[in-house]
Amino acid sequence: MKSVLLHESTLSELLEKQCPQRPKTLTSLFLGSSQNEKVFPGLLPHHLPADHQHVQCRKGSLLLIPEVKRSLEERRGSEPLLNTKDLGPVSDLGEHCSENHHHMEGHGHHLHLSSCHECLELENSTILSVKYASVENIPDLPDDKSVGLDSGDECLEELEHDAQVSSGQSGGLDCNSKPPNVLVYTGGCQERYQVVHQLLSECINMENNIIYPLQPQQALNDPWLENTRLLVLAEEETLSPQLQTRFLTYLSQGGKVLGLASTLCPAGLCLEVRERQHMQVSRLSFTREDSTELELSMLASGKVYIRDTQGGGEVELWGELKGNVPHQRDMVIVRVTHGDDGEAVLCQVHFEIAADCQNLTSEGFDKVKLSNALRYEVLTEILTSLGLNCELNQTPTPSPVYLLATSQEAKTNCLKWLQKHANVDGVLTKSKSSLRMVSTSEFQDGSLLPEGSLALVTDSSDSQSWPQFSMETYRKNLKTSLLGHTVLFAEIVTSTMDLFEGLTVHIPKDVGLIAVAAQQCQGKGRGRNVWLSPLGCAMFTLRVQVELSSTLGQRIPFVQHLAALAVVEAVRTLPGYQDIDLRVKWPNDIYYSNLMKLGGVLVTSTVIGSTFHLLIGCGFNVTNSNPTVCINDLIRRYNIQHDCSLEPLSCDQLIARTVNCLDALITSFQLGGPDAVLPTYYKRWLHSGSQVRLWTEDGLEAQVVGLDQYGFLQVHSKDQGLVSVEPDGNSFDMLKNLLIIKQH
Repeated sequence: MKSVLLHESTLSELLEKQCPQRPKTLTSLFLGSSQNEKVFPGLLPHHLPADHQHVQCRKGSLLLIPEVKRSLEERRGSEPLLNTKDLGPVSDLGEHCSENHHHMEGHGHHLHLSSCHECLELENSTILSVKYASVENIPDLPDDKSVGLDSGDECLEELEHDAQVSSGQSGGLDCNSKPPNVLVYTGGCQERYQVVHQLLSECINMENNIIYPLQPQQALNDPWLENTRLLVLAEEETLSPQLQTRFLTYLSQGGKVLGLASTLCPAGLCLEVRERQHMQVSRLSFTREDSTELELSMLASGKVYIRDTQGGGEVELWGELKGNVPHQRDMVIVRVTHGDDGEAVLCQVHFEIAADCQNLTSEGFDKVKLSNALRYEVLTEILTSLGLNCELNQTPTPSPVYLLATSQEAKTNCLKWLQKHANVDGVLTKSKSSLRMVSTSEFQDGSLLPEGSLALVTDSSDSQSWPQFSMETYRKNLKTSLLGHTVLFAEIVTSTMDLFEGLTVHIPKDVGLIAVAAQQCQGKGRGRNVWLSPLGCAMFTLRVQVELSSTLGQRIPFVQHLAALAVVEAVRTLPGYQDIDLRVKWPNDIYYSNLMKLGGVLVTSTVIGSTFHLLIGCGFNVTNSNPTVCINDLIRRYNIQHDCSLEPLSCDQLIARTVNCLDALITSFQLGGPDAVLPTYYKRWLHSGSQVRLWTEDGLEAQVVGLDQYGFLQVHSKDQGLVSVEPDGNSFDMLKNLLIIKQH
């Protein structure tokens, strides 16, 4: 049998002449509508007659031997191949059925994102991170952040040139040998492209891939097929027959396709409309590579896949929507193979739409947000199965540290202390890393640093700003007399606590020092937990001195409660923001309602003489919506619900306000003891009247009463009466209503 190559226009003309007018849902290769079922208005039905089905180059057209067929059906969620006895000749690419089976078994990749339990279990102090990287290590490719839909022609010309340089003019289309180009087709919609671009950049390794837009005319005319590692289809309008043919040609030649609510429909599949499901929160059951099932809430597209009874393509069922009727399930994520090792994963749930869309109810918002981390986990597995590298990027290199202050007097006092403790070369030696004091000019001239040292730039302008931190905004919002007036700022740091390492007990009391970072890569949580802190998370460590003989010094466990409360108060004491549902969870977490953690506090203390030297570390999500939830998510949701326009908040603003609130709470506590702050604490916490079991699921029943005079949690049980629980070794598992002992 000889291969026949038809141009898209010729094939479309043949289809127009020969397609029968049959009532059917959206079907393989092209899409149609019927009088009985409204599918997509304005598009006539197109079907390939049986004697022309070989033009589709579909692997599902193979006559399978029983052993291979049975093996395929045993794979995860595989749909049986229908009507195989009636299939025509093998496809014109001449693949052997055993090669198909081998390719189907090639799906085997590991995940790196956390599971939902790490987002929801309250004893976990990890804040899930979103990956960030650059493409600067990929030669001769433009900066993907500058790519817009209006620059598509130039970008595609460059990627074609780069393909020749990086891969040569090889005739093969092996995904692993292709240039690192990911093309996103949105039908020309710039806004939708930006949304999909952001989603992909948070899932794939951006050091190994670069994302471009694909315009409709480019899709039809430009020779992009051989230069594309992955094609992402996320159009809003129905694909034309010409575009369907073009994209299926890419797929048949070994291309990889991800469909995000796309109308692409390879052989063996039909699309059917479910109008009532459109943009509704539905329960998705996803089968993972290890055959375990994962359930999460997703927004449905309003379309589902069904098998095309006219022929059998190779289809693996990966995801179904669970209906209200028992055993009712709709196929919404499928994997299909096509042509010469082509592979597509097609989804009719909206991975690209976050929980803050306008038409969600409060219940829907909560369901989707609770599944946010799982949404990334599922998408990451899908992208990995399509051959993309989704491994975490290498740990970023710590950046210089800048000495900033709200006044010249505060900076001078700190400089005098630094110079007194530095060696003759201006180096402050610490066990983990050292700081070398340099001027701005020395730093810009590339002054050599001792190995393992960071530059401490001591003459930075106090009006200087960075994308994630403005000293002017911080100064404007800071209202304390001393606390937080001197700032060590770094864009990237291992941990803000590390900047204080070895210095805590030596810092004079009149230096109100705070360390702030835009991103930290080895943040610290309680116990052995690691705090992975992405951009958009407010991160700081504040140094505080408390006299042992003082009211707070006698009740030092209260410090972590005050710090967590300060974060909540920083938001909820702003005019108009008092109803933002931000809460305190005992002993040291910040929560959205009683649903999701968005921050936490860690306090370390050293006693020297009669003084506690405290480091109060804090991190909470402000602008980073994904993969969990942030404060600005709650503000946007509140604006939608109440038809108002509260402004989003920034990290620098909330860090300053948190320091203000903490300073005020400490002062109130020192003057009035626990009774001065507990009414506010109880107003903001999650646990009043909570019924819990102690230690195990079969343990004693008890009711949460409050905090005792030393900051320990009090619960009351019939058998033991009033019991106090120390906050350092225990935590709530609110998923099970358990008060559990923290395992060390």
